[in-house]
Amino acid sequence: MKSKFRLFFPCYFSFFVNGAMVLLVGAILPYIIEEAGINYSVAGGFLSAFAIGNLIASFVNPPMASKIGRKATIIIFSALIPVMLFVITLLPPVPVIYAAFVLVGIGRGSVSIINNAVVNDNSNGKPTALNLLHMTFAAGAFLAPFITSLYIGNGFGWRAPAYTIIAGSALSVILYVWMEIDYNWPVESKKGKNEGSMAQPFYKSPVFYVCGLLLFLYLGLENCVNGWFVTYFKSMNIMSSAYATNLVSVTWVMVMLGRLTTAKLSAVIDKNRLIFAYCIATAVFFLLLIATHNLYVITFAIAGLGFFFAGIYPTGVSCAGSVLKGSDTAMSMLLAIAALGGIITPQIVGIIADGAGMAAAITVLLINAAGMLILSGVGMKKGGTLG
Repeated sequence: MKSKFRLFFPCYFSFFVNGAMVLLVGAILPYIIEEAGINYSVAGGFLSAFAIGNLIASFVNPPMASKIGRKATIIIFSALIPVMLFVITLLPPVPVIYAAFVLVGIGRGSVSIINNAVVNDNSNGKPTALNLLHMTFAAGAFLAPFITSLYIGNGFGWRAPAYTIIAGSALSVILYVWMEIDYNWPVESKKGKNEGSMAQPFYKSPVFYVCGLLLFLYLGLENCVNGWFVTYFKSMNIMSSAYATNLVSVTWVMVMLGRLTTAKLSAVIDKNRLIFAYCIATAVFFLLLIATHNLYVITFAIAGLGFFFAGIYPTGVSCAGSVLKGSDTAMSMLLAIAALGGIITPQIVGIIADGAGMAAAITVLLINAAGMLILSGVGMKKGGTLG
C-alpha cells in the first residue's frame, strides 16, 4: 500500500497543479495582451508555443528515459515549469516569451506522459483510475481562474496567482524526487518487445488512429476553451472580467463532476458508446454557447459543455489502452497526435480573430466538435474493436 501511494500520489498531485497551470495561462492572457501591447495573433502564438512544447515532450521523453531512467527524466523536465513560468511573469521580449512557453509545454507534456503511462499500466485496463487522474487535473483547472479573479479583485495583480502556481509546480518536482516508481523505460522497452512479438504493432492498429484523431480534435477544442474563452467572453462586452474568469471555473467544477460520473459509468457502460454520447452532448452545448449572447444561456451552456467534455480524453486514452500498454512509444505518439491539435487550433483562432473578430474565430471550433462526433460514431459502430 505504501509503495502504491508513493507511485500514484505524485501523479495525482502533479496533475492537479498542471490543471491549475494550464488554466492560469488562459486566465492571465488578457492581462498579458494588455500589458505587453500584443495582438491576438501573437497571443495565439503563445498558446501554440505551449502546445508545441507539449508535442516535443512526446519525442524527447523516451530517448531521455532510455539513458537516465524514467524518474530522473520527469524530475528534470517537470522542473522547467516553475522556472519558465517565472520568466514569463517578467514579460521579457516576445521571442523569449515564445521560448519560455515552449519549455513550459515540454514540462507539461512530460508530466502528462508519465502520469498517463503509470496510471494506465497499473489500472488493469480499466478507465476508472485514468478518470480519477484527470479529475485531479479538473480540480486544479477549477481553482486557477477563481484564484486569479480573487487575487486581481483584491488588487494583487495577475502575477500573484502565477507565483502561487510556480510554488505548487516546484512542490510537484519534489514529490517526483520522492516518488517510488516501479520501473524505468529501458526495462519496459525490453518487456514490450517480448510481449509485443505476438501482438499487432500499435502503428498498424486502426484503434490507434481513430483514438488519436479524436484526441487531436478534442485537444484543439480544449486548448481554445482553456486559452481563449476568457478573452472571448470579455470581447462580447456582456459580462465583467471577473464573471468571465469565474465562468471558466464553473466549467471545471462541471468537469470534476463529469469525470466522477464517468468513472462510475465506465464500469457498467461500453466506453465506445459512452464517448459517443459525450461527443453528441459536447457538440450540442458548444453550438448553444456560440449561438447566443444571453448571459444565462451562456452560463448554462458552459456548464453543460464542461460536464460532457469531462470524460472524452481519459476515455479516449482508455479505448486505446490495449494498444498502448507496455509501450512508451505508443503512448508518446498518441499524445503527440493529440498535441498537434492543440498547436494548430489556437493559432488559427488567433489569426482569424485579428481579421474577423474573436466571436467569428470561435465558430471555427465547430469543425472540431463535428469531427469528434463522426470519429466517436465510427468507434461505437465498430464496438469491441476499439476497447
